[in-house]
Amino acid sequence: MVDRLQLNACKDTKIGGFVLKSISGGERKRTCIGYELITDPNLLLLDEPTSGLDSSTALRIVKMLKKEAQAGMTIVATIHQPSGEVFDQFDRLIVLHDGYTLYQGPLNELG
Repeated sequence: MVDRLQLNACKDTKIGGFVLKSISGGERKRTCIGYELITDPNLLLLDEPTSGLDSSTALRIVKMLKKEAQAGMTIVATIHQPSGEVFDQFDRLIVLHDGYTLYQGPLNELG
């Protein structure tokens, strides 16, 4: 799991908290995702897995999730205002506005 999440550099580091800072925000997000992946679920629901991260870290996380999806896991994630690179990683998309569905379908069919 450490290899899949690219956490080798911090695998022996205490996670810390508000008082003790030790790992980066990206490492913390990947650790939380890893905690959910340990049971090898068929479905993974993620609420804003890239929020608060810089664009390169957000892209790394989304690419890692895409690999999990390509291996057969269903992943559903909410993402607000993704970068173009992050947006392009998704296979299917649901666009909502005020609770109404504006679009649902493959990303490549979004006109």
